[in-house]
Amino acid sequence: MASMASMSNFFRRSLRRSGRRERKEETSAAENNPSHASQGKPGERSSVLYCAGQFFFEYLVVVSLKKTSDGRYEPKITYQFPKRENLLKGQKEEEERLLQAIPLFCFPDGNNWAPVTEFTSETFSFVLTNVDGSRKIGYCRRLLPSGRGVRLPEVFCIISCLGCFGLFSKILDEVEKRRQISMAVIYPFMQGLRESPFPAPGKTVTIKSFIPESGTELIELTRPVDAHLEHVEFQALLQRLSPHLILHIFASAVLERRLIFLAEELSVLSQCIHAVAALLYPFTWAHTYIPVVPECLLDTVCCPTPFMVGIQMRHLERVLDQPMEEALIVDLCEGKIIRAVGDEEEILPIKLQNEMLTSLNRHNNNNNVHTSEQVNALVSEAFVQFFVRMVGHYASHIKWSKNGSGTFQERAFCKAIASKTNRKFVKKFVKTNMFSLFIEEAEKSRIPQEAYFQQKITEYHEQKKHRRDS
Repeated sequence: MASMASMSNFFRRSLRRSGRRERKEETSAAENNPSHASQGKPGERSSVLYCAGQFFFEYLVVVSLKKTSDGRYEPKITYQFPKRENLLKGQKEEEERLLQAIPLFCFPDGNNWAPVTEFTSETFSFVLTNVDGSRKIGYCRRLLPSGRGVRLPEVFCIISCLGCFGLFSKILDEVEKRRQISMAVIYPFMQGLRESPFPAPGKTVTIKSFIPESGTELIELTRPVDAHLEHVEFQALLQRLSPHLILHIFASAVLERRLIFLAEELSVLSQCIHAVAALLYPFTWAHTYIPVVPECLLDTVCCPTPFMVGIQMRHLERVLDQPMEEALIVDLCEGKIIRAVGDEEEILPIKLQNEMLTSLNRHNNNNNVHTSEQVNALVSEAFVQFFVRMVGHYASHIKWSKNGSGTFQERAFCKAIASKTNRKFVKKFVKTNMFSLFIEEAEKSRIPQEAYFQQKITEYHEQKKHRRDS
């Protein structure tokens, strides 16, 4: 149990350090801090999460429950692929921190387990953030190994810096299918996957895999065309919360407040929190972000800086007893808000808020929409249009010098907004870290970082011009 305690203390120190940083440094604050390797800058969504051609994953690990001397169970890594050798000292330390952190997040619901004969497998994910803001995602499948009699569940966890929940869920399906045959069948499949390049948006990679008694299988893994939607399932959010409440949550997230989500199932927590973060596109949540908070880290909710966390419902009383500052607490089981700041209704400009509400209600009443891709596109469009209309004119307020560097003219940018209510909101939004990060990237190059967002801005201006001319 000593290693678990040391990991808990390590994460708490990380959170305290993040709370003391200055505003610009705060953007690299982390929900946890398993490594110090520099892999990218905060906000570089396209280069970190969506770059084609790199490895699918860094590690596959199996986390099993091992009995301790006091009769409880502690999660331990019992299998790791690949085993890395000849690492430099810094790389070795980074790997050790990462491998120490993983078990805690594969079994975040404590150590009060008992062997069972039946267990419904579940898929969830967690995020580990480096001090430089780069993130690694853990894609998990918790299942009961095949066999007879009572057994303990185990977790297959794929660690990757690539954000594509649907794709990795399919990979975990293949891993689970092979686990029911033999652990030995998993290795060649993962080796083939590791040797294959991550496909570009809309493209497919084919993996050959041999299964005893079935022969060679061809497994096709396809990325969605819209890369900014590939790590999200908005349906999970819509099934549990009304459009009205989703807008309250969005309003709180946009101003970088403290958000706590409660549910019992790990899959519900991770899917819903990823969905809320995706509503912020083209901006990126840059603060503490823990889709599933391990039991030993529940005092994360006392952190004075912004956070977005998921906590199992069984810990509700403990959370409410914590001396936390103002936060929005959302019950995903009952579809209600338990605690609010009180001004959520007034944050977003009322006209745009009503338009977004109409759009979300239209989706809820549209029985012709079936696929998750269609749902994602419709929901995303409503929120992207909000940002297009609020801040879509940002590029025309970047002043470029002769050496090619840009300087954002914040005052002129805000002044250019005709509507008083819109301007009031934007004056608050420009002070957030997510907006600052976005502008910092925009100041580096005349080529927009988020092509899809730029496309929507262009379409909006063309539609306005067409309406004026007609």
